[in-house]
Amino acid sequence: MELILYTKNGCGLCDEVKVHLSRLAGAYPHRLTEIDITSDRAIFEQYHFVIPVVQIGEVELQAPITAAQLEAALATAH
Repeated sequence: MELILYTKNGCGLCDEVKVHLSRLAGAYPHRLTEIDITSDRAIFEQYHFVIPVVQIGEVELQAPITAAQLEAALATAH
């Protein structure tokens, strides 16, 4: 399963999401691609107020993201 995390350096909420995803990896194997929003102006303008943003299939979660929300989205996409 492919996941995308929109993030940037120094984002504490982004780090929390990575910890949650790491803990869920055993039950929901996935490959995480991180995209630094500061590397692309259009992406930055779209997401700079709502990171972290996780895309799991058709589902997009925006901050704040809980472990329960991640697990539900992973279960749906799995």
